[in-house]
Amino acid sequence: MSVIDELTTELARLPGIGRKTALRLTYHLLKRPPEEIRRLALSLEGVAERVRACSVCGNLTEEDPCALCASPRRDATTICVVEEASDIVAIERTGEYTGLYHVLGGRLSPLDGIGPEELNVASLLRRVSGSAAPVEEVIVATNPSVEGEATALYLQRVLQPLGVRVTRLARGLPVGGDLEYVDGVTIAQAFAGRRELQAEVR
Repeated sequence: MSVIDELTTELARLPGIGRKTALRLTYHLLKRPPEEIRRLALSLEGVAERVRACSVCGNLTEEDPCALCASPRRDATTICVVEEASDIVAIERTGEYTGLYHVLGGRLSPLDGIGPEELNVASLLRRVSGSAAPVEEVIVATNPSVEGEATALYLQRVLQPLGVRVTRLARGLPVGGDLEYVDGVTIAQAFAGRRELQAEVR
């Protein structure tokens, strides 16, 4: 196998990239100056050598514990549970959440052989039950898929006996969307999660 084929095969392993796109990326890289390709290779090598999972929350980090877990400004009484470390980036971008996180490393999927033992559930239970600062609320922020819902229900079942409040991120209509184009499940969830309109304070 040629080095071009090897690179194409490796790029095709990335999520959302098929063989055609991988080949296009390979030839794009080959048109770039050699020093640019070396910089990319060094970056990938650096990620492989220095980035690891935080021993507390499972977030990807170069330091252990990660900057979020180590920050004294974060609210230690709240933990937001996400499927993957990339979900933390999306939530942090909003600037609305100031608590801590816990990365499951996936979601329950019996068909794929992923049960609670394959996820970071045991470490979450240890954090909630043995934390120096008592955890008051666990926000379940798994994706609104069948597997994400199953994971949320499982977490609710195992966390409630610990005396912690378990909440789920609200779901519903996207801002700027037209009702006629929204699917039925989303509309049903929006109805279920409706709330009182608050009068504007002047």
